[in-house]
Amino acid sequence: MTEITDFDALRRAMAENGEQPEGPARNARAEQLLAEAERLGEPLAVIEALGHQLKVYNYSSEKAKMFVPFARLLRMWDERPEDFDEYETHSLHWVFKWMSAGMLDQPHIPLASIEKWLGEMEHRYRLAGHSERAVRSAEFSVAAHVGDLERAERAYAAWLAADRDSMADCHACELHGQGWWQAVRGRDAEAVRLWRPVLDGEYSCAHEPHTVLASSLAPLLRLGRVDEARANHLRGFRLVRPMESMRGAYADHVEFCALTGNEARGLELLAERPAYFTDDGQPRSRLDFVAAVALLMDRLTELGLGGQRVPGPADRTWTARELAVHAREEALALAARFDERNGTSYTSERVVQRMAQRPLVERLPLGVRTANRPASAASAAPVASAPEATDEAPGLPELLAEARRLSDTLRPSAIEAWAAVSRAAEGVELDARDRAEIADHRAMDLGPEGVPLFEEAAALYAEAGDPGEALAARARGAYVRALTGEVSAALDAIGALYDQVLALYAEDGTGVRQTAAVLMSRARILMRRVHEAEEGTEATALSAAESAVREVLAFVSGRTGDDVRLLARVAEARAMLAELAALTGDVEGAAELFARASGEFVGAGLPWFAVEYEARLAGLAHHLGDTARAERALRAALQHGGPYLEATGRAQLHLQLAEVLGGTGVSEEAAEHALEAAHWADEAGESRTLGAWARHQLGGFLVRQQRFAEAAEVLESALPDLSAETHGDGAVVQTLWWLGDCLSELGDHRDAAERRLQAAAIAREWPEQHDHATLAHLAAESLGHAGLHTDADRAYTRAGELWRSLGNVHGLVRSLRARAWLALRVEDGGGARAAELMAGAVEECTAALDEAADEEARQRLVAELGQTHRQFGDLLARSAAEDAEDDSIRTAMEEALAQMARAVAVFASLGEDALHGRTGAELAAGWLQADLSRPAEAAAHARAVLSAYEDADPRDETVRQRRAEAEQMLQVVEEQERDGG
Repeated sequence: MTEITDFDALRRAMAENGEQPEGPARNARAEQLLAEAERLGEPLAVIEALGHQLKVYNYSSEKAKMFVPFARLLRMWDERPEDFDEYETHSLHWVFKWMSAGMLDQPHIPLASIEKWLGEMEHRYRLAGHSERAVRSAEFSVAAHVGDLERAERAYAAWLAADRDSMADCHACELHGQGWWQAVRGRDAEAVRLWRPVLDGEYSCAHEPHTVLASSLAPLLRLGRVDEARANHLRGFRLVRPMESMRGAYADHVEFCALTGNEARGLELLAERPAYFTDDGQPRSRLDFVAAVALLMDRLTELGLGGQRVPGPADRTWTARELAVHAREEALALAARFDERNGTSYTSERVVQRMAQRPLVERLPLGVRTANRPASAASAAPVASAPEATDEAPGLPELLAEARRLSDTLRPSAIEAWAAVSRAAEGVELDARDRAEIADHRAMDLGPEGVPLFEEAAALYAEAGDPGEALAARARGAYVRALTGEVSAALDAIGALYDQVLALYAEDGTGVRQTAAVLMSRARILMRRVHEAEEGTEATALSAAESAVREVLAFVSGRTGDDVRLLARVAEARAMLAELAALTGDVEGAAELFARASGEFVGAGLPWFAVEYEARLAGLAHHLGDTARAERALRAALQHGGPYLEATGRAQLHLQLAEVLGGTGVSEEAAEHALEAAHWADEAGESRTLGAWARHQLGGFLVRQQRFAEAAEVLESALPDLSAETHGDGAVVQTLWWLGDCLSELGDHRDAAERRLQAAAIAREWPEQHDHATLAHLAAESLGHAGLHTDADRAYTRAGELWRSLGNVHGLVRSLRARAWLALRVEDGGGARAAELMAGAVEECTAALDEAADEEARQRLVAELGQTHRQFGDLLARSAAEDAEDDSIRTAMEEALAQMARAVAVFASLGEDALHGRTGAELAAGWLQADLSRPAEAAAHARAVLSAYEDADPRDETVRQRRAEAEQMLQVVEEQERDGG
C-alpha cells in the first residue's frame, strides 16, 4: 500500500478506494485514509477525507457510522467555512439529505430529533440560497415513514412544485421516490408510468435503475404485467447482487420469488447474502429483508416443505418452518421499535400486510436454472381432473362402469381408473370377465413386465366366453415382447394369432374390434422389424409392414361407425404409412399422411394421440423448408396435447417451436417458447440436458432483442450445464460469445474479455479458424476497454496473425489500427510506434488491392484503405499538442493533413457509395487547416461538404450533422479571417 505523503497522493488513494466493492474493507480503508489526511496538516485534506468516509459508509451496510464524520464536518464548517472549497461546500449541503434518511433508518433516534434536524436543514438551505425542493422531499420521507398520510401528500405536492436546483436529487432518484409513493397509495399503474424513464434508461445514477427495477416488481405483478416483472427481476437482480448497500432492493427480489412460484430461486438469493440476516447498521433495510424472508419461508411451509433445510443466520442450521418463526418475530420486533419511536402503528401494519401476501402468479418461469429445486414445490405437468368428490365413495360397480367408459373412449386416465378398480376388487369375488379386464389393463400399465398378465387375461377372456378378446390380449402381449427386442418370437406368436382371429371372424365367432386389435398388433410388430432390419432385408421388411398396415385399413374402413377404438385404428394405420413413406425417402408423401393421421385423431375426439404425429409432421415440414407448416403443426401439438403432455414432451415441443420461430426472425415469441421449454425441462429433471439447450436458445433470442442484462443472466445460468459431449462445443462457444457480447454492452469489459478468451480457446482447436480469429479480436477490444492495454495488444497481435493466415486483409488491417491507437495511448513516446503500425495497415491494404480477386473485393478494400488513411490522420493529429507554433507539432499536423487528403481522394473514387466517408474526411481536413491558420483552405473543405449534400435527403441524420458542422466551420474561419484582417 503506497504511503500517503502529500494531498495528491491522498486524493489518488481515495479515488482508488471509491472504485472498490462496497463493504467493510472499503470502509476500513476510508478510516485509514482519514488518519493519513490528519497527518498532512491541511484542513481541506481532512474535509475531503471525512467526505469520502461519509460516502462509503452511506453506500454500505454500516450506514449508522456516517453520523460521526458528518457532525465533525458540520462543526468544521461552522468554525471555519473558508477551509471548504466550492465542491466540498456543495457536498456538505448535499449530504444533509443523507442524514435525514439515515436518521429515519435508525429507530433509536427520536422523532423529535429528526424533526429538529429537518428544520436545521431548511434553515441552512435557505441561508445558502437553495430551493426548498430537497427540504420538502425530506419532509415527505419523514411523513410517509410515520404514516402521516395527509402531511405526506402536502409535502409531496410541495416537493414537486419547488424549483429544481443543484441540491435536488437526480431525476432517477426523484422518480423512484415519486413512483414508490404512488404504489404505496395503491396507484400501481401511475407508479410504473413515473418509473418508465428510469426503466427505459433515460435517467440513471449510481443506484438507479437498481432500486426502480426492484420496486417495480410487485406493482407489475399486481397489474398482471408478468413479462415485464420477469424482465425487471433478471435485469435488476444482476445490478443489486454485487452492492452490499442494497439490502432493501434485494428483499424486493426475494419477495418477487415468493409471489411467483420461484421459491427455490428465493432460497438461492438468501444463500448468496448470509450477512444480510445479521448486519445491523441499517435497521430499516433489515426489517425489509426479514419480512421478505418470513414471506418466503411461510410459502415453503405451506407447500409442505417446512422441514427442508434453508439458508439463514450463520449461528445454526435452519428449517423453513423454524426460519419462518424467527424471521417473523424479528420483523415484528423491529417494526415495533420504529412504531414506538414514531408514536404510530403504521410500520407494523405494513409489515404484517407484506408477510401476509398471497402468490400473485402460480408459476412464472424465469429462464434461469435453479439448483436444488424443492421437489414438492415444483409444478408438475397438469393432469386430467379427478371425478368430483361425493359424500359416498363410488362402489366397485360404479368404478367398473367408469373404467370401461374411459377405455372405450381411449381416455388417457383409463389406466388410473382400472388401477382404482383393482384396488377396490381386492378380496371381492368377481366373474371371469371382470378379472380379465383388470388383468389386461394391469398388463398394459406394466409394460415389459406385463407379458405374463396378458396370458392370464387371455385365459380369463376365454373362460368368460370371449375367444376373440383372448386372441387380442395375446396379440398385445406379443407386441410388448417385440418392444423388448424379441421381434422374431413376437412374429412367430402373432402369425398363429392372426390366422386364428381371421378364421374366428369368418365364423362370426368374434367382432370387428377384436379382429382389428390382432391385425393392428401384427402391423405394429412388423413395423418394429422394419426398424431393426439388417442390411439387405430392409425391402422385404418394408413390403411386409406396408401390406399389414394396408390390411388394417382395408378391414376397418367402412366398419368404424362411431366406435372410437376403430376410428383410432384408421388414424394409427395412416401414421404407420407415413412412417414407411419417410423411411423410403418420400418426405412429401410422409408429411401428407401424418397430417391426415393427425386430422383423423382430432376428428375422432382423440387430440392427444395426434401430438406425436404433429411433431413428426413439423420435422418433415422443416426439412422441406415449409416453416409455416412446421409452425402450425407444433402449435397444434401443444394445443392438442393439452393437460396430458408429459413435462419432457412439452419442453421438446416448445423448444422446436422456438427454433422454428427464431429461424423466421420472430425472436420475441421464440423467446417465450424457449422460456417455457426451459421451465418444463427443469420440471422433467432434465435441467442439465434439454434445459441447458433451451436456456442457450433463450439467451440467443434475448440477445437478438438487445435485452442484454436478461440474456446475460440466462446464459450464465446455462453455461455450467452445457458440455461439448452433450450439446457440442459449438453450443458452448456460441453461449460464451453471446455472453461476452452482453457483458460488453453492459460495460463489464473485464468479464467480457474472459468469456471471449474462453470461447477462443475452444475455437482454437477447430479446423476452420475464422471464429477463433474473430473471438481473439473481440477479446482484444474488451481488454482494451477494461484498461488492460498490454494484454489487449497481445490479443490484437494474435488476432492479426490469425487474420493473416486466413487471408483476411480487413481483419488484419483493423487489428493493426487498433494496436496503433493502443500504442499512442499507453506508451511513452508511443507516437512513433503508433505511426509505424498505422503505416503497416496502409501497406497491407495497398498490397491486397493489387491482388483483388474481383471488383466487389476491390471496392471493399478501397473503402478499408480510405478508412485507414482517415484514422492515420486522426492519430497523427491526436499525437500533436495544442501549441501549433512548435515546428515538430506543425510537422505532425501537416502529415495528418496529408493522410486526410488521401482519405478524401480514396473515398471520392468510390462515388456515392462512400459519400459519408468522404465528407467526414473533408471536415477533418478542414479543421486541421483551421488549426494551421489557413482559413481559405478550411472554408474550401466546408463548401465541398455542403456541395456534396446539395441534393441529399434532409431527413438523413448524417446529412444534417455534416451540414451543421460545415456551417460551423465556415463561421469559425470567417472569424479567423476577420481577426487576421
